This record gives sequence, structure tokens and C-alpha cells, in this order.
Amino acid sequence: MQANCISLGNLPLLFQGGLFIILLLTASIFDIRKRMIPDTVCLLIAMTGLIGFQPVKLFGMLTALPLLLAALLWGGMGGGDIKLTAASGIVLGFQRGLAAMVIGLTALLLFYFFYTIIQRLRKRERQKAFPLAPFLSVGCIAAYFMNGGIIL
Repeated sequence: MQANCISLGNLPLLFQGGLFIILLLTASIFDIRKRMIPDTVCLLIAMTGLIGFQPVKLFGMLTALPLLLAALLWGGMGGGDIKLTAASGIVLGFQRGLAAMVIGLTALLLFYFFYTIIQRLRKRERQKAFPLAPFLSVGCIAAYFMNGGIIL
């Protein structure tokens, strides 16, 4: 699939991408500061998926199922992360939604790995929970511009 270059025909995608990034950053800031993601932010992200809507992208909501199952089986995850993933899946579609999850969760694992090493060297106690939205947002932004997205 050929990547799109910026042109007048791509303005809706450029607008969608900019709005998507702003909303993901908003969700990340809320999650970092308050450990919650407002439903309105998730709803606005889902509505962003209406720009250039394709019905097949609704399957992207299914990318939230692994997080839902993890929350139900083991707990420790908020509903906001699940809703954020489902809403982002509407924008990204199923394949890029899965890629976003893989990238975001890999970023979290790498962060936690280095964080643990640094805390051991400093002989400090480790934090057990981290906000997930910033990592999912990194994955979503990367996935949005992958494989046929807009090249800036």
C-alpha cells in the first residue's frame, strides 16, 4: 500500500491525525495526573473515527478485548484504558489497532525494565502501577502513521 503525501485531498486525514494526537495527549495527561481518563475524551476519539469513516474500522474496537479480559481475570487495569483502546480502534481499524497495542505495551515493558534497573541502583522501592494511557498513546500515534498513513 502506498503512503499518502500531503495534498488537498488528504486534508481530512491530516485533520483527523492532528485531532487524534491532541485527544490522545489529553487522555495521557489525565491518566498521569488523576489516574483516570474521562469518558468524553474517549467519545471524542471515537467520533474522530467518523472522519473518512469506513465500516470495517469498527472491528478495531475488538482490539480492547485482551485488556478487558486481563482486567476481568487479574484486575489492576482501569476501564478508561479499555475504553481508550476501543475508541482508538475505531480510528485505526483492527490491524493498526493491534499494532498500536503491541507498540504501546512494548514501550511500557521497556520503560519498566529501565525503571527497575535505575531504582535498584538507587536502592529505592519500585512503584507498582503506572498509567497506561501514555504508552497506548505512543502506540496509537505510531500505528496511525504506519502502513499507508500520512507522511510528513
